[in-house]
Amino acid sequence: MNDNGNQIENFNDNSQNSKKKTKWGDSFMRLIHGALIGLGAVLPGISGGVLCVVFGVYMPIMELLSHPFKAIKKHARLLIPVVIGIGVGFLAISKLLGFLLNKYPDPSVCAFVGLIAGMLPSLFREAGEKGRSKGSFISLAVCFAVVLAILLGLNAINITIEPNFGWYIFCGFCIALSVIAPGMSFSTLLMPLGLYTPLVEGIGNLDFKVIIPAGIGALLTVILLAKAVTTLMDRHYSVVFHGIIGIVIAATIVIIPFKSFTLGVKEAVINIVCLVGGIIVALVLDKFNSNVDVPD
Repeated sequence: MNDNGNQIENFNDNSQNSKKKTKWGDSFMRLIHGALIGLGAVLPGISGGVLCVVFGVYMPIMELLSHPFKAIKKHARLLIPVVIGIGVGFLAISKLLGFLLNKYPDPSVCAFVGLIAGMLPSLFREAGEKGRSKGSFISLAVCFAVVLAILLGLNAINITIEPNFGWYIFCGFCIALSVIAPGMSFSTLLMPLGLYTPLVEGIGNLDFKVIIPAGIGALLTVILLAKAVTTLMDRHYSVVFHGIIGIVIAATIVIIPFKSFTLGVKEAVINIVCLVGGIIVALVLDKFNSNVDVPD
């Protein structure tokens, strides 16, 4: 009997240890998922919202944004490591991007353009998940034309936007939308406005003159628009999504550093390699996303 009792106790201990290891393993994976979502929120061409969907945390995240106390009580074990990971990934990638954009501006932008170009097929596919109509293509064309005209007009009259408190609030708005609405990568819009580099540098260097207004913009976006964006996507998914694609294409065309391709063979080759590399990374991510079963 004693031997049997000891065996049962040992089995129970092993079972408890196994459960603890599983919980720690799950928490670590959620931390990694959060870091990738944070990366997607700030990296042009990648949507933090899409990664939330891929990793099965989109609805808990939306609950957290809409009803924080209720969501934390309900999903604490899931959300805590994910939110920590988002913060870590966001800060780490911002630091790296700030360095790359300062040290290697043209190759970095070419890599971003490649990422965006490589993600466009998947964005277009997602935009048609609930069907397409004439309104969808009209939305794409109108948004493309309007945004392209505005950005080219700003470049033509040589208006330089000086980053300030108000513009960093706008940056926070863009970042928050990239998480709230799957498929949207509004950080792409910040590059032709000259706001992207100072934003990621400020975040990476923990500059509170950047972080505080960007945080305010993100928080206001969540409070005021989280439910509205979700409702709009539910009711007019195809029209809204195609409009976003038009914005992304227009903003991408404007940031392509065409002049750098004419500076010399070496510069052109480096830019092309970065461009192709970005496309490959985006296609690999898309392949990964398509093979993941997203829980309801």
